[in-house]
Amino acid sequence: MHKQIIATGLLLGSLVIASCTNPLATSAPQSTATTAVATVAAATTPTGEAAAGITSTAAVSTTAVVSSTAGTAEDTTPAIVAATNAFLETLSDTEKASVLFDWTDTAQKQNWSNLPQGLYDRDGLMWGDLSEAQQNAWLAVMQATLSTEGYNRVIAEWQADDVLAAEQSSGDNTGGPSGTPPSGTPPSGTPPSGQNGTPPSGRGGPGGGQLLFGTQYYWIALIGTPSEIDPWQWQWGGHHVTVNATIVGTDVALTPSFIGCQPCDYSDANGNTVRPLGDIEDDAFTLVNMLDGTQQQTAILGDTSIDLVLGPGQDGKTIQSEGLPASAMSADQQAALLQLISHYTGLVNDEDAASRMAEIESTLDETYFAWYGPTTQGDPAYFRVTGPTLVIEYAPQGGGGTGLGLGGAASTEHIHGIYRDPTNDYGAQVMQ
Repeated sequence: MHKQIIATGLLLGSLVIASCTNPLATSAPQSTATTAVATVAAATTPTGEAAAGITSTAAVSTTAVVSSTAGTAEDTTPAIVAATNAFLETLSDTEKASVLFDWTDTAQKQNWSNLPQGLYDRDGLMWGDLSEAQQNAWLAVMQATLSTEGYNRVIAEWQADDVLAAEQSSGDNTGGPSGTPPSGTPPSGTPPSGQNGTPPSGRGGPGGGQLLFGTQYYWIALIGTPSEIDPWQWQWGGHHVTVNATIVGTDVALTPSFIGCQPCDYSDANGNTVRPLGDIEDDAFTLVNMLDGTQQQTAILGDTSIDLVLGPGQDGKTIQSEGLPASAMSADQQAALLQLISHYTGLVNDEDAASRMAEIESTLDETYFAWYGPTTQGDPAYFRVTGPTLVIEYAPQGGGGTGLGLGGAASTEHIHGIYRDPTNDYGAQVMQ
């Protein structure tokens, strides 16, 4: 079923209208893919009640996607560099000093976590401290780097934190689908225990204040100097979503990135149901249920879901492949596996996604699919895909929906996920 979703955002001060496929938002109670028409515009109101739902202290809003540089065979690096330099031109000298880090600053490269503000300290520029023009300029960097699907997904994950902020502010810890994302007023609260995401070594670490949720508590850092030749990285993220984009010449790598959500099912301003990871969940259950009994005995390693193995703070570590190898799958099952993988490789623009997928297809027989949990859709289940250049993990957490309590059974409304390349996290492979 097709719906029209209005997306707002400003791309370098221009008004652009583009058509794209958005698999993340549906009209309740449907859960099929929709067609999104992305309208690019700046939206500001005194009260922060922007039509599209993502807001900040500057009341900038966007929900779906604007035009992307993806879709052509041309190298995207010049567009990424140009957009990044345009963003830097909007900053004061003091702001530039805060956002720019040396390329050799390994601690900052690894300074990311799924933990919310108050449990983890980040460096750079905070989204809520930026002006509308600065925010729009940064969105252009993300749009130039990511694919249409990737940008849609990141925005939907990000927007979920405003839903969480509203429910925590109102004291509603019931969980489950929530209403329209508000302006993201920070709630107060006591840091919970047991949340996944060990801080890495370096300048990041546990914060000592109250938990702060909402789209304004996300951070931007530029590591190295934007260049079409020399390596550099942009980093953006906060609670439940972080994108690390390393650009080395014509190559763009998005590993490691954290792909999660809480809640994972909410309504946007137009009443459409948004499932930031819904297509991933659907395709994972499709694949596991395509396996016959013998294959499932090999692929399914436990009756209940488990936590991330290579989450935040686990840089440089490896995991032994386990489960069912693609070499033991039929052609249709292999196609379903590649479809699942494509949601992660396809986060980046189409040019770099194509080369990334070709790399994975070349070692498909050495790629494994593992499952922990039930195989009935709607139940919380963990899956992992591993290969010579790939680690994907999808892990339901306790305290689902918008509840802060993290104990109890895992929930499909609270997902932690990771996308890594053990040979190329932070662009290590292309810099050798």
